[in-house]
Amino acid sequence: MTLKLNKLSGFSGRKGPLLLVIMDGVGIGKNDESNAVYMAKTPVLDKLFQSRLYTQLKAHGMAVGLPSDADMGNSEVGHNALGAGRVFAQGAKLVDNSIESGKIFQSDLWEKMVARGLKGGTLHFIGLLSDGNVHSNTAHLYALINECAVRGVRCLRVHALLDGRDVGERSALDYIRPTQALLDKISADKDFDYTIASGGGRMVTTMDRYNADWSVVKRGWDAHVKGIGRKFESAEQAVQTYYDEDPGITDQYMNSFVIVDKKGEPNGLIKDGDAVLDYNFRGDRAIEISRAFEEKEFTEFDRGLLPDVLYAGMMQYDGDLKIPANFLVQPPEIDRTISQYLCAEKVKMFAISETQKYGHVTYFWNGNRSGYIDKSLETYVEIPSDKIEFDKAPKMKAEGITEKTIELLKSGDYRFGRLNFANGDMVGHTGVMQAAITAVETVDSCLDRLLKVVKELNGIAVITADHGNSDEMFTVKNGKKSPKTAHTLNPVPFVIVDSGYADEYHMAKVENPGLSNIAGTLLNLLGYENVDYYDDSLITFD
Repeated sequence: MTLKLNKLSGFSGRKGPLLLVIMDGVGIGKNDESNAVYMAKTPVLDKLFQSRLYTQLKAHGMAVGLPSDADMGNSEVGHNALGAGRVFAQGAKLVDNSIESGKIFQSDLWEKMVARGLKGGTLHFIGLLSDGNVHSNTAHLYALINECAVRGVRCLRVHALLDGRDVGERSALDYIRPTQALLDKISADKDFDYTIASGGGRMVTTMDRYNADWSVVKRGWDAHVKGIGRKFESAEQAVQTYYDEDPGITDQYMNSFVIVDKKGEPNGLIKDGDAVLDYNFRGDRAIEISRAFEEKEFTEFDRGLLPDVLYAGMMQYDGDLKIPANFLVQPPEIDRTISQYLCAEKVKMFAISETQKYGHVTYFWNGNRSGYIDKSLETYVEIPSDKIEFDKAPKMKAEGITEKTIELLKSGDYRFGRLNFANGDMVGHTGVMQAAITAVETVDSCLDRLLKVVKELNGIAVITADHGNSDEMFTVKNGKKSPKTAHTLNPVPFVIVDSGYADEYHMAKVENPGLSNIAGTLLNLLGYENVDYYDDSLITFD
């Protein structure tokens, strides 16, 4: 496939570099005390939001390929849209469609998994137990469970990872109870053996990402596979006990647990002959546990004896590395990303973030592809994240990212750079208002430094966000405040800072502008025409 960009006739960009700054989780919310972005002291953003080259973009729902506008955006689909220049049907929607059509249950893989259950093996489902629709959805899990019951699978186990992040921070029982009720009903009606076997909070059990902390995966492995962990008679008892012992604990940081039978033995060990499905559809927090199940030469932690199981993912979480080898739903095929075009034009560029969002500015930005498109033209920089709760260090690695970005900009080697400040999202997820305020203020301060360097180099900066989070830190119902740790449905800012601006272009009247309109805008700012099949640029030269 030959890719070619055409140059604009009357604009060739600026002498200096183009820098894209993604303020993860910094949306535009209400101007009240629930909004950490509004409450923070942000002199830089305050000024930018008054610019002639400012607008707001949709970053949720159908604007980023999700099933409906009731679905919050997330970093995965946001960075896909940013890098792809158009909207693709994304994980949740693809799984919805596959279940509704029945296609998911017509594959050879599903037949093989069911066959293991019919031959006396157990079917295990591991995943995030919530309807947040960011990593998973309980509706998908229930459809899988019900199909297993119809097909006559007699033994089924759910390994429930608690959310408290994309849904209410202490909402685990709202998902544990109906799940166990469904399992109990099937067991009673059909004389089957369906129940929850293990679980734990997503930030301490199983769902690590970007190799940040493999001990998280090990805790999940120990609980799900080996039955090692604190033991309880039911998942509800486990959650309630943790709540009672620590009134301040939130679901995402809840320790792992193992459910035992009347003899005190783990009720759901993963053994030879079983089948295991990770029912999460989003890839970043499913890759590591998939590696643990699939890799023969595995050195991240001691797994013990690897059980002979058929392992699969809801989707393939890494298309280049083929992780996992088996999966039920095909991921979106995202081709002709902006980075592919820029590499074809020999444009040198860099991408930088800390570990928590490193994969977003590389893997997701590049259309769910690992590695470089052209290593001779690209530089990827990962700043290691702290391994502590982010409200304890809300500045995270923003200053280190800023220092390295300035170094890269001043080198003169790069025409385009992109970075992600994770603070607004990762700290926003903690639900701690003061920490989120500090996080946003840190980003604002770092942005000030970056903009001064871009101006010094006669370049252009574009500032935006991939979705909201810190812009709504709590909700009020019946006069009571409830912390909000999930992403928001709010729009995100978009502003161009061009020190050489002389009315060569203006903000375009784009209908329902979203993140996918940014790629074409970046091409214009670099002096190229937009690609025909990309969504409209946010600027016009007429």
